[in-house]
Amino acid sequence: MRDRYKAICVSLILGAAIFGVAAMTSAQAPAPAQGAAAPAAQPARGPAGPPAPCGPGLTGVKNVAPDSRCFELRTYTVRPEGPGDLDMLHKRFREHTNRLFVKHGMTIVGFWHPTNKPNALVYLMAYPNRAARDASWAAFQADPEWAKVRTDLNIGVTVDSVFMSATDYSPMK
Repeated sequence: MRDRYKAICVSLILGAAIFGVAAMTSAQAPAPAQGAAAPAAQPARGPAGPPAPCGPGLTGVKNVAPDSRCFELRTYTVRPEGPGDLDMLHKRFREHTNRLFVKHGMTIVGFWHPTNKPNALVYLMAYPNRAARDASWAAFQADPEWAKVRTDLNIGVTVDSVFMSATDYSPMK
């Protein structure tokens, strides 16, 4: 019974997080003016700018578990103009990316297909802390096998990344 309760709690927490990301990313940027060049495609890589804090030891943040791992919720939205499509994105994760994530020390929590965003894939990763996350992503990006996979299965995606720490009452830390 306790395992069932934990599974329900985790599902509710993840559902709320996915709903929040979907709400944040549902607004679309205006289309370029007629005759204007489309914006350059951004590769599916880690976040730009200063790193968002997450994981153990956060100070000045109420209600966060001091022993929380660093969680990263990533949403990939496949661009209608391509290249590639959602099926190709699933194939890339299923056949290549997941194995490379594990190789580079990343913990895959799960993948979801948001039913209100048919061209998107949402997944959750966990790391011991933010530094471990950044080191794992750097090693993953530098992996020659990933460079080949990314070229062979080129997919135009927009990536949204949200960093999270577990609350002090969360069953998953």
